[in-house]
Amino acid sequence: MLNSISNATPPPPVAQSTPVSSHKSTQAKSASPESSSTTDTVQLSMTAQAVLAAAQEAKETPAQTAKEASGGDRQAQRLLAKHAAAQIHGR
Repeated sequence: MLNSISNATPPPPVAQSTPVSSHKSTQAKSASPESSSTTDTVQLSMTAQAVLAAAQEAKETPAQTAKEASGGDRQAQRLLAKHAAAQIHGR
């Protein structure tokens, strides 16, 4: 059995978007998005930054790793040393 609630307040009205009457006005609005665009910023936690860095390093080619290692990148140097040790020990 259903009973209605008599003292409930109705929800506020939802704002309706105005319909576009012609195709030309749609093109005019979409032609200049730069004038009203906004930029969102995101701050990543230290863990998220580490995960992102690891994912980027995993996509790196061996040639790129060698180049970075020769330029003084400590992480690239450790990775090259790790791969060299794995090859010596036969993986």
